[in-house]
Amino acid sequence: MKTKKSLLNISKKTFIQVCILLASLMIFSIILTYVIKKGEFGLNSDGSINYQDYHELTNIKGINIFKGLFSFILVFTSNDGLNLIMLSLFLIIISSSFQVMNDVGGIKSLIKKIANKFKDNRHLLVIIISFVFMCFGSFLGLFEEMLTLLPIITILMIAVGYDSFTGFLVCIISCGFGFASAITNPFTVLLASEYIGINPLNHIYYRLIIFVIMFLFLLSYIFLYIRKIEKDKLKSYTYQHDLDLNIELTDTDKKEDDNEKRIRIVYLIFLSLALLLIILVSLIKVIRGYSVPILIIYFLFGGLLCGYLVKKDFKFVLKSFLKGLLGALPTIAFIALAASIKYIFDEGKIMPTIINQINIYASDKNPIFLALIIYLIVLVLEFFISSSTAKAILVMGILSGLTLGLSKEMLVLLYTFGDGYTNVIFPTSPVLLISLSMIGLDYFKWIKKSWWFFIINFIIVIGLILLGIVIKY
Repeated sequence: MKTKKSLLNISKKTFIQVCILLASLMIFSIILTYVIKKGEFGLNSDGSINYQDYHELTNIKGINIFKGLFSFILVFTSNDGLNLIMLSLFLIIISSSFQVMNDVGGIKSLIKKIANKFKDNRHLLVIIISFVFMCFGSFLGLFEEMLTLLPIITILMIAVGYDSFTGFLVCIISCGFGFASAITNPFTVLLASEYIGINPLNHIYYRLIIFVIMFLFLLSYIFLYIRKIEKDKLKSYTYQHDLDLNIELTDTDKKEDDNEKRIRIVYLIFLSLALLLIILVSLIKVIRGYSVPILIIYFLFGGLLCGYLVKKDFKFVLKSFLKGLLGALPTIAFIALAASIKYIFDEGKIMPTIINQINIYASDKNPIFLALIIYLIVLVLEFFISSSTAKAILVMGILSGLTLGLSKEMLVLLYTFGDGYTNVIFPTSPVLLISLSMIGLDYFKWIKKSWWFFIINFIIVIGLILLGIVIKY
């Protein structure tokens, strides 16, 4: 009998490929600290960084080789360490909780109900889910949290006749597009607007137009892929992975028994409360920064409790929880290696130099040229700094002190564009790497299959930037 894999199962090939890629970037970053001049910024009277006060450091070499080579460990002791630990715990607990849900029949029960309801209108289901997740990113700034729902969405897509990759598109990619086409995203639009001193609702109509354009563009890509696998299931990017999941939902029309109904009710309440909690945490400013710890606690105790209520066998639940935990452990390596890039730049004292050179180059340039340069700069920074909050303060701190001939609304838009789409492209995005691992797709195949999609996306973004300047947004 074939042993079922854990929900989050990373193949050795995928793990090795991603680790080699990130390790190569880490080595390249170490070399850069010996090539680029070192520097630092001064401080304002309130202790904040003054990005206009740059000092070159002449008596410092590159990062210590020991620190560089072990940066993937030392990064957990840095200022970003606590956030990285929380993200790692978040992923492990989520994986374990959903493993329990799967093993006690919770996922199967929920998916059968939804699949049966939409069996004759699968396209509508795809549109609804994609729109909801894009709204999550655009209005609430959710992204990492969507890892909690990815297993459910991928299995749902398989159940209605599609595949895990379709689930990845309507969940993670849709949310990422919403994050980039932000309307009230608190981590990009609201924070950047507040920092630069404008009302985030100013000229909101243009951001709404951008949202609609990007949603239609994304849907066109999703349905092109769906059309391909509807003609030939073997063309699915995750065909073998989906076979290994061994999902049996052929009896969706069969009347459910009382036990299955009870399981479905328990987990419907569990997931509904989780979604409500995610939304509340995103909306309440006081606790917004504690969203990950709050979700860790909820999924830890809620996952174990629901498993026990359904199975009435705590030993079985703990065993299932452990299986999910072990399946998620390799992803911590992805998080550590991706975060090590920024750590190396900070310890090597080259980030201030890079920023200062950008600052100098940006002065006295044509507004259209400047807009494109700023957009590309944010893209570069995104590769090394995945935190939207950190980049918002950094980028807006620089831009607020310059006279560029661009409106402050345009500056926020440029930052939002540069920060968002890269979350689903760059290999330094832990969420991207983890979600790809969840569906059994390696990073290189993702880029190979979708490069044209992102090139068109890049062209559309450039067009929207130019249009914004023309209409004086």
